[in-house]
Amino acid sequence: MNYRALIFDDQKEIRQILWSLFDNRGYEVFTFPHPALCPLSEVNECPCPKDQACSDVIISDMDMPFKDGFAFIEEQINKGCRCNHIALMSGAFTKEHFTKANSLGIMIFKKPFRLSEINHWLDQIEKDIAPKRKLSDWFLKRIPQNKEE
Repeated sequence: MNYRALIFDDQKEIRQILWSLFDNRGYEVFTFPHPALCPLSEVNECPCPKDQACSDVIISDMDMPFKDGFAFIEEQINKGCRCNHIALMSGAFTKEHFTKANSLGIMIFKKPFRLSEINHWLDQIEKDIAPKRKLSDWFLKRIPQNKEE
């Protein structure tokens, strides 16, 4: 089964390391230096058909230009994003961050993290991903900026 991951981090090295990890596990991988460059952040509601999700996994850094990871993830959830496996990475999590992440069902990876931590998480979540689930082809289509287009 092929999986898909969206990775957000303003550090090129982190994006490359995570891309390699996910790619080696057979994932289709999309990386972005910050959420504003992702077409999914441009729309007011999830563009994926009701029976599909944009990705199996979203992993995002907390501190990025234009929008922090929590704001981006909360925005996606509020838009109706159906990705079930979301994680945030940071070297500066507070107690409030842990509480908020727990309430949203978001995994946290404290930087510097070990790749084995990510691999262990992926081993666990891949067991929950339905083999016949459908993923949206949002990246192949032009996503309109608003409903009037």
